[in-house]
Amino acid sequence: MKAIDLYSGVGGWTLGLRMAGIDVVKSYEWWQPAAKTNAMNNGGSDDTFDVRQLNLEELPKEIDIVVGSPPCTQFSFSNRGGSGDIEDGLVDIERFLAVVEHVQPKFWVFENVPRVATVLRQAIGQHPAFARYEELLDAANIEVFDMSNFGLPQRRKRCIVGNLDLELLQRYAEVTPTTSLGSVIESVREGRDPIYVDPRRNTLTDIETEAPLSAEETRFNRDMKAYHPVYNGMPFPEPLDRPSRTVTATCTRVSRESLVIFDEQLDQYRRLSVRERACLQGFPVKFEFKGSSYAQKLKMIGNAIPPCFTYLIGSSMQKVCPKELVSLDKLDANSLLLEGFHIETRPDKVGRTYPTNRRFRFCVPGLRFKSGTRFELSNVDGPNDWKISFFYGDSKRIRSFELNDGELDDLLTTLPSDVEKTLAKLRYQLVRHLENLDLLSLQKHWSHQDRSGQGPFELIDALGVFVATCKEETLWADFSNSMSDQVLQTVYAKDNGQRLSEKKLRKIIVDLLIGFCVMASFNSIYGSQKVDRLAAE
Repeated sequence: MKAIDLYSGVGGWTLGLRMAGIDVVKSYEWWQPAAKTNAMNNGGSDDTFDVRQLNLEELPKEIDIVVGSPPCTQFSFSNRGGSGDIEDGLVDIERFLAVVEHVQPKFWVFENVPRVATVLRQAIGQHPAFARYEELLDAANIEVFDMSNFGLPQRRKRCIVGNLDLELLQRYAEVTPTTSLGSVIESVREGRDPIYVDPRRNTLTDIETEAPLSAEETRFNRDMKAYHPVYNGMPFPEPLDRPSRTVTATCTRVSRESLVIFDEQLDQYRRLSVRERACLQGFPVKFEFKGSSYAQKLKMIGNAIPPCFTYLIGSSMQKVCPKELVSLDKLDANSLLLEGFHIETRPDKVGRTYPTNRRFRFCVPGLRFKSGTRFELSNVDGPNDWKISFFYGDSKRIRSFELNDGELDDLLTTLPSDVEKTLAKLRYQLVRHLENLDLLSLQKHWSHQDRSGQGPFELIDALGVFVATCKEETLWADFSNSMSDQVLQTVYAKDNGQRLSEKKLRKIIVDLLIGFCVMASFNSIYGSQKVDRLAAE
C-alpha cells in the first residue's frame, strides 16, 4: 500500500506507517527543520510545501492512503485560553479533505486535538466550506483516543477522524502493554529503547539534562501545578509509576506545562531531556531531531504524532487482527532509521536575571479554596504596585476586590468583642512584620536584581504562618451564622449586592475573615509606602 503524508512534521505518521509495512511515497511539510528531520530519518526529500497552496494535479497517482496532522494551534485550549482562530484552523482541515476528494484513496485519516471532534461535528452540514465533503464525512468516524492505552508512556488524548475501522483500532489496546514514565527515564539512562525491541545498548544523543531547578523554580512549578487557583490540581513532581502527562511543544523552566521529576541520583528536581521527551512521544531512541536549538527540538517533539500509535493505525488499515499484531516490544523500529548526523544543542539555563517588571501572581497559603476562590498576592498592575486581592464567583462571573484598614475596622466593630480583640492582637503582630518589608526591594528580589531582601514567595509563606496561627484560635467554634452574615455583607457590598457563590463562602467564612485581615493590613502598609515613594520622587 502507498501513502502520502500531509502536514507531516518530523515524520510521526511516516515512521509509524513504515513500521506497518506501508510505503509513504511523499511527505508535505512547510517548516524546514521538521521537513529535514523527517527526510534524514525516514528518507525522501526535505523540500518544503505549503499544503494550502498545493496543486492537486501534481499529487502522486494511485495512492491508497492519505494521512496527516493539520495544525492544531487554532483549536488548542492552551492557545490564548482556547481563543484561537477556529475559522483559520478549519481551512487546513478543509484542504486535507480536498486532497482526499481528489486522490480518492482507500483509506484516509487525520489527527488533531480533542476539541476538533466537537468543532468538526458542528461544521458538518452547517459550514459552507464543508458542504461539498458531506458524503465523505458521513462515511468517516470521529473519535478521541487516549494513546496511553496503546503503549505510549504518555497520557495524550487526540481526535482521530477518518474512514478506518476504529473498532479494530480500539481492540489493539487489549494487546499493548502500559509503559510508565519511570521506565522511560531508566531505559534512557541505560542507553536502551523503552518501547521497541532493542538488542543492543546504544550511545544516545540529546540526553543532556538541564540544570536542576532552583528553589524558586521548584516552588513556582509546585504552586502552578498542585495549588493552581483556577485549573485542576496535578501532582508534583510527576509520578514515575504511570504514563506522563501530555508532552507539549512549548514550555519553560517555570510553567504549568513543564514535566518535572525528582531525580534521586541528583537528589533534586529537574525537567526532562530531549531524548526522554522523544521517547514519551513514541520515537525510537536513534531518531535524530534536526533542530538548530533546544527550543526547536522541543517544538518538533511536542507537535508530533506518536509513531507507535500511527503504526497501529496502519495495521488496522491492513485488517491485522489483534492476535496477529506484532507488539511494539517485538518491533525493531530503530533499524528503519537512516544513519544521520547529530546536531548538538544546549538545554535552557537557569534564569539569572529577569525583566525589572517581572510579574508575580500566587495565592497565600491557607487562603486558596479552588474553583478560583482565593486571596492572591500580585503585581499585575505594575512592578511596584503590589497588593493582595480576593477573588470569588463562578466560571463565567469572577469578581475581585481589595479591602483597606478602614473597611476592615468597620467590619470588626460589628463582631463580638472577643473576636475583635483577638484579631486586633494578631493584626498587630502581622503589621510589625510587614513594616520591615520594602516595596522596591520586593520587586528587585523577584527580578533577581538584588537577592538580599525578602522575596514574594517568602512573604506569602510568612503570611501563611499568620493564617495558620489565626485558625488555631479556639474562639471560632462559637462563630455564629449571624456573624457570617456580617462578613458576607462586606463581600457583597463590593458587588452591588449580587450574592455569587454564597454557599461556598459560608463554608469558609472564618478563612474569609482572616483573609480580610491579611489583605487589609498588607494593602494599607504597601499603599502608604507607594504614596511616600511617589511624594519623595
